[in-house]
Amino acid sequence: MKFHSTQFGTQEVDPESILTFPKGMPGFESSTRYKLFHADQDQPVVHWLQSIDEPDVAFALVDPATFSINYEFTLTDEEERLLQMEKVEDIAVLLIAYKPQPDASSSANISANINGPIVLNVRARTGMQKVLVGLEADITLKSKKPAA
Repeated sequence: MKFHSTQFGTQEVDPESILTFPKGMPGFESSTRYKLFHADQDQPVVHWLQSIDEPDVAFALVDPATFSINYEFTLTDEEERLLQMEKVEDIAVLLIAYKPQPDASSSANISANINGPIVLNVRARTGMQKVLVGLEADITLKSKKPAA
């Protein structure tokens, strides 16, 4: 199957590799089919979650373990059904990364949304965004390279 992405151009995608977000994501409810791309195939740090339904919608994702972040939260029965979860080993958790608006007082290069991790069932190829309420932490990723 072919689809066009604003960010990646025209791509050939195996329909079996498509991830389904049955309820979409907050703010993107009509976009329920996604493809996960990797910038570096050997050891990807950034993954791209590209909507198949909306060519302009793509999210940069990072593994929280890369930054020594360990999540521990409970999925509701409804969320487990939505993800078709049979074993916890089938679940992967990723964070949406974004570049904050330029601010003279900030040296942040990339920030991550730790209050809304992406939860994927890699076996069933289903996903959702888990909104965590009451979590008060902010993660900022900085480059060691000096700004050009």
